[in-house]
Amino acid sequence: MENHFALFQMTPSFAIDAAQLDAAYREMQGRVHPDRFAAATDVEKRVAMQWATRANEAYQTLKNPLKRATYLCELNGVDLGIESNTAMAPAFLMQQMTWREALEDARHAKDLAALEGLDAELRTARQQQLDEIASLLAGGDYPAAGERVRQLMFVEKFGEEVGRAFESLEA
Repeated sequence: MENHFALFQMTPSFAIDAAQLDAAYREMQGRVHPDRFAAATDVEKRVAMQWATRANEAYQTLKNPLKRATYLCELNGVDLGIESNTAMAPAFLMQQMTWREALEDARHAKDLAALEGLDAELRTARQQQLDEIASLLAGGDYPAAGERVRQLMFVEKFGEEVGRAFESLEA
């Protein structure tokens, strides 16, 4: 089975042209959308549905930087071991602890300004992780990129927690 990049006739790379991806996806959907096969046989309908599903999955993966980085690492033989590999760099672990304490303090004090500061810090950390991942992937260092992807997963998940903290303050 061809990879997601090949499906859209794109070169495997972290840096992608979003407009090119969107155009390739729309073109693919135009060819395989189930509505085009309304009068087809059951087999043809099933095949069209499988292609449409595959195109949707590929598009969602390539459109999202975290999913795209994960996919590139996996394509290049790096098993991120997300469920079992919890090892992280000590500096990153310390940063996690600092962020968690800041979140708990902001929640307890119902401090909107502190939450906004934490949210801004996370956005900066997210962009730094994405920049590092892009550089590592461009250089072919997939194992190191995989480490950063796992860190970015934490940043993303923690960002969701911060979002829920904002919601609870607004409620």
